[in-house]
Amino acid sequence: MALSSARITEITNAMGRANVLILGDIMLDEYWHGSVDRISPEAPVPVVEVQSQRHLLGGAANVAANISALGDRPLLVGTVGRDDAADKFRKLLEDKGISGDYLVEDGDRKTTIKTRIIANSQQVVRADQETRDDLSAECEARVFDRIQQAADHISGMILSDYGKGVITHSLLKNVIKLCRSRKIYLAVDPKETRFHDYKKVSLITPNHHEAGFAFGRRIRTEADLLAVGNGLLEQLKAESILITRGAQGMSLFRVGSEPTHIPTFARHVFDVTGAGDTVIATFVSAIAAGADPVEAAVVANAGAGCTVAEVGTATVGVEQLRKELERNVKNGILTSAEPQN
Repeated sequence: MALSSARITEITNAMGRANVLILGDIMLDEYWHGSVDRISPEAPVPVVEVQSQRHLLGGAANVAANISALGDRPLLVGTVGRDDAADKFRKLLEDKGISGDYLVEDGDRKTTIKTRIIANSQQVVRADQETRDDLSAECEARVFDRIQQAADHISGMILSDYGKGVITHSLLKNVIKLCRSRKIYLAVDPKETRFHDYKKVSLITPNHHEAGFAFGRRIRTEADLLAVGNGLLEQLKAESILITRGAQGMSLFRVGSEPTHIPTFARHVFDVTGAGDTVIATFVSAIAAGADPVEAAVVANAGAGCTVAEVGTATVGVEQLRKELERNVKNGILTSAEPQN
């Protein structure tokens, strides 16, 4: 199937009206850009002459930025430290028009910073500053209180789990129970090492490496893909699983339906950083706008095609998304019952 122009217009016109809660590991992405023309005399490493710096919202906050770019209202729940990085992070939220009211400060944790040094358009090294311990019981209770405060006012929830300790086992259990009791659409961008904790969710969006690792079978062939997708769907008792497959596009597995395979929409791939954030944000925004899961996957795939053409974490707006979908209709890009190899 393909989305008609009329259906594209209907879905994209309805996007941008929902409240979406994003829970997860918040990060400050820091980029140092420069050039290299010599090797250090101190060690066999390049000397980068830094020419510019910039900061971007990362981790769960990049999901919030994607939701905001689509016109929906993100409610960002997570933790920050009491440090300079938290101040920079809050300023970035303010600049994006994203509320920081649902953040929880924890003086015992660092605000996560991912510093990427880029020279001559190539990443030279990444330096991480972070706390990876699970939240304390007191801090976890404060986080769950924020979620409960927002639960009556949201159309969907996204868990963005980078394994930095915010989404603990007990918090995850309580969140799933809350969403199921209130019929809140719950989508998860998973951490592969705790994959089987995400049971009975609405959607889970692993890449093919994560999915294969979780199921214990590397995805090399169509048979592998079908075994992993259908097997995880059964093991997790999830409503749907969207496996992102890089240049091969995406494959959507749903209870009671045949798998749907969507070829990649990307024309140029410069940087896949944050592409998964765009996929899950765009999918949930489309669901909130009335799309069915197959339509939402097609919309999300188009969104990912836009963002991988940018360097660094990027977002896509509804108008750009509409144009990309229309381009794909004209080029005859369809979903299919067969994986693209």
